[in-house]
Amino acid sequence: MRVAVVYYAHTNDRKLLELSQGLARGISANGHDVDIINAKVQGGDKKLSFYEYLAVGTEAVTAFGGTIPEGITQYLKQSGTLSGKRCFAFVLKKSLRPMKSLAKLMKVMEAEGMYLKFSEILMKPTDAEEIGKRLHVKRR
Repeated sequence: MRVAVVYYAHTNDRKLLELSQGLARGISANGHDVDIINAKVQGGDKKLSFYEYLAVGTEAVTAFGGTIPEGITQYLKQSGTLSGKRCFAFVLKKSLRPMKSLAKLMKVMEAEGMYLKFSEILMKPTDAEEIGKRLHVKRR
């Protein structure tokens, strides 16, 4: 199955990249083809319509959480048909209230018609890898 791990970093590009790489390792350990996409760099150039499962991650813009980068919203709007795509949402744990940031990301994804299967607040690449191994990427 084709899977995309999409991340949009407001400031801490390296940490989100490491989380995305860990997640990709975990998902590919189950035999899936995984692409990592930096939404900030690739902008609307990379369409997500061809992927069967999406993992989307970002970070809080403020220290108190609840605000995510506007760029992730714009990227998802310009990424092709996402309605009905099964997906996973994750945020980098760095703000005081990461659950607010995760809820905002989930709301943005659901507004695009994406079907959220799971969500998580991540801090370490090893945790991301373990979650990637446990994601139910296959269709039932």
